Amino acid sequence: MKLFIASDIHGSMHYCAKMLEAFQRENADMLILLGDILYHGPRNALPKQYSPPDVADALNKIADKIICVRGNCDSEVDQMVLSFPVLTETAVVFDGKITMYFNHGHNREALEKTLPDKSALLCGHTHVPEAKKCATHWYINPGSVSIPKEDSEHSYIVYEDSTFLWKSLDGSVFKELSL
Repeated sequence: MKLFIASDIHGSMHYCAKMLEAFQRENADMLILLGDILYHGPRNALPKQYSPPDVADALNKIADKIICVRGNCDSEVDQMVLSFPVLTETAVVFDGKITMYFNHGHNREALEKTLPDKSALLCGHTHVPEAKKCATHWYINPGSVSIPKEDSEHSYIVYEDSTFLWKSLDGSVFKELSL
């Protein structure tokens, strides 16, 4: 199973298009979106080519390949224009080796207390790529597709065979973690 994991599009059609090009190039089985899909939020400037309706249309075309969790900028109104569930707080995928929990990350502390040993929690929210070993699990963040912070790149993760690869939108690898 090959997963493409991204977060924090924030309504940018420019970066959504680049992400979808990368998704096609990677030939992944599923696109996991870690929230903050359409709205830019009150703390962020408008991202490049801000167009939530165009982002919704582009993602709806591949709705059957998307698993999405709710971000702090996502709401019931967003669900009205998206053809895949966006209001789930947490999703779980087990690939036969690793149990991966997906959550936006703005409320991850309570979830982290319940995670089993040797699992991985993948979150967005901070817009900063990261991998950190915690007591029972790995905390993994792909960074942001459209509004990276702390001088990080516009990025995503590809997961396959117990390995997480952080990539910039052009496909170059800048971080790797094998579990």
